[in-house]
This record gives sequence, structure tokens and C-alpha cells, in this order.
Amino acid sequence: MVRRFAIWLSARDCRTEVPPEGLLPHRYRRQQPYIYSNAEIDALVRAASRLLSPRGLRGRTYSTIFGLLSVSGMRVSEVVALDREDVDLEEGVLRIRRTKFGKSRLVPVHESTRQVLVDYAHQRERVVCRPATAAFFPSESGGRVTVWTTRYNFAKVSREIGLRAPGRSHGRGPRLHDMRHSFAAHTLVDWYRKGIDVERELPKLATYLGHVHVNETYWYIEAIPELLELATQRLENRREVES
Repeated sequence: MVRRFAIWLSARDCRTEVPPEGLLPHRYRRQQPYIYSNAEIDALVRAASRLLSPRGLRGRTYSTIFGLLSVSGMRVSEVVALDREDVDLEEGVLRIRRTKFGKSRLVPVHESTRQVLVDYAHQRERVVCRPATAAFFPSESGGRVTVWTTRYNFAKVSREIGLRAPGRSHGRGPRLHDMRHSFAAHTLVDWYRKGIDVERELPKLATYLGHVHVNETYWYIEAIPELLELATQRLENRREVES
């Protein structure tokens, strides 16, 4: 950042010294993803359903949000930004409009997920009769559930089931964003095990996840040991056939 500022300043003041590129060795590294097991996701959803609130909607809201994140790979910000009109409860399709990179997309969900969303919508209407927002996931006061409160409640139930150490620290341990990583990883592992041509299908997964470049989806293969092993084995088998 300092170097870029110096380049800009040098256009106005020729005395400005621009630090040489690579002066400080640094390389951005993504945090190693935590891949949830199906049992852990089930425990998270069940624990969230037990969250107490005066009108009983809090537990249902966060259990539905956590479940939706696990089966759709959506970003947390995308889920809480959903309006009622964005969720087609008849066709089971979600319209994502407020994305990280401004790209809109449609996310079809499984019939079982659609039914959970229908059931949640019915309970929500009974509790929040006059919502102050168009949010699909409102708070009991009628406002929109936020990313911060979603992460807070996730940390709470994570400690309850043992995924995080007890205490006040909310930031240590598996993250809510790892739900997205888990969805992508489980999808790719399933494809490899079924013998599906992953290279051909990868652009579809990238589109479903809302990745700007397919390279972001390829990252999962090198970041997760089991995927890297499966990809390497597939490459070796292909070489044997070609030889």
C-alpha cells in the first residue's frame, strides 16, 4: 500500500522515492478451511434450534440460516440480505442480488431445503405480523437479522457443542464461513468419487457459488488434502490410460 501511494505521489513530486518491489517478503495466504462433517452440521442446526427468545423465533431463524448455509454454499451476507421476494417458495430458487462482487445469480435448492424454508416462512408470519423490513430472515422486533448477530449466535452454539473452547472468545475455532468451504469440498469429493469429469463441472460450481473466476474454485483442490489426493490419482490414472 505504501509503494502504491509513493507511485501516485511521484507523479506530483519527482523527489518521491518509490520503494523497490519485493522489498518486504510477503505473500497473502488464505486461512486453512475447516471442513465440517455431516454430524457437526446436524449438531449445529439442532443446537441453534434451542436458542431461547421471548417469542420463540430466534432458534428457528438461526437453525434455518445455518442449515441453508451448509446446503447452498452461500455467503453469510447473501443469506441475511435475502428479501421475501428473493425466495421463490414454489420453485425452490433463491435470487442473490447483493453479492460480494456485484454479480447477481439464481441458486436452486433441493426439495427438502425448499420445504424447510416454507415451514420457516409460516412460523415467521405468525410471530412477526407487521415486519419493519422485507427481509426473509427478520429478528423478532421486525428488523433484518445482521451478519454480526448471525456470527455471534453461531459462536454461541459452536461452544455449546464443543467446536469452540468455552469462554468469551468468539473468533477462535471453526468459522461460519467454513460452511461455504465445506459445501464446495463435499461437492468436489463426491464428484471425484463418482468418476465425474471435475474439470468440466467446475465452472458450474463456480457459478453456483458466485465466484468471479473459476481459479477461486480450483483453490479448494490444493487447500484440502483429500481433494488434492483424489485429483492426483485421477491425473495418474489418465496418464496410464494414455500411455
